[in-house]
Amino acid sequence: MNNIIVYLEIEDGIVGDVSLELLTKGRALADQLKCKLEAVAGGFKLDGIGAQVFPYGVDTLYIADDKRMAPYTTLPHTSLLVNLFKEEKPQIALMGATSVGRDLGPRVSSALFSGLTADCTSLEIGTYEDKKAGKKYENLLYQIRPAFGGNIVATIVNPECRPQMATVREGVMKKEIRNPKYKGETKILEITKYISDTDFVLDVVERHIEKARINLKGSPIIVAGGYGMGSAENFKILYDLADVLGAEVGASRAAVDAGLCEHERQIGQTGVTVRPKLYIACGISGQIQHIAGMQESAMIIAINSDPNAPINTIADYVITGTVEEVIPKMIQYYKKNSK
Repeated sequence: MNNIIVYLEIEDGIVGDVSLELLTKGRALADQLKCKLEAVAGGFKLDGIGAQVFPYGVDTLYIADDKRMAPYTTLPHTSLLVNLFKEEKPQIALMGATSVGRDLGPRVSSALFSGLTADCTSLEIGTYEDKKAGKKYENLLYQIRPAFGGNIVATIVNPECRPQMATVREGVMKKEIRNPKYKGETKILEITKYISDTDFVLDVVERHIEKARINLKGSPIIVAGGYGMGSAENFKILYDLADVLGAEVGASRAAVDAGLCEHERQIGQTGVTVRPKLYIACGISGQIQHIAGMQESAMIIAINSDPNAPINTIADYVITGTVEEVIPKMIQYYKKNSK
């Protein structure tokens, strides 16, 4: 009762990174609230899920193992969560702000009349005082997300309804094992108790999954360009720099909107969230929408002709100059000095 539950996204028996990130954050929140961290998995052949999630500090793992539960379809997974939540009454429920989470989260919250904060970038525990009602609420979940096009950061609370539900963007939180030897309890759920046969009305006959050709999230080095690159021709020198560094090329929304780069490479609030070891921002002014997607990078180098560009305030190193002048010199120097 009153624990934290994380919904696990599973593909081919592998728990998704966003779910492992949520387990890491969920464990920290559970420690703060002095409650248990639980996880729920629906799918087929889930014998190996416990070994994947228990090291992240999961106390209880609920398993709904049935051939009809995989691949993901809306109705059975919705019924599973709605009925499990009614039974276990968690105080907090978390899932990824992915295509699955964005489909599943609103349906579950609507059925439970709990409310939902979508696309969060941070979660914290705090208090809230309702002065009009004369009430003070302790240990509420602060659900933090950009709002109004990223121009403000909103902190949203849900004082009365439970569970407090949130979907969280992939990549904004660290994925960190708590204890490799941590052991929790596995509870096998009886499918017929939580899901009716009518929920399986949809049958997936065939699936086609196209592998992503761009791996921004997994790249240790990212060279990103903004509107300040000036033209698609200038943008090509970023690929030259990325080639010598073994990096991926990213872009700000302004660069994508201007046609300098494809949307798949967009980093920021409306794109991908990354946390590489090295982030080189080229011709990027540093609006809050972009910073939200890369501020957790281990090291940031900013190249900009404007010494007062907002990106400079979070950069570890700032190079003031035009990208046309600076980047070719970086390429030349690296080729000369690398082994």
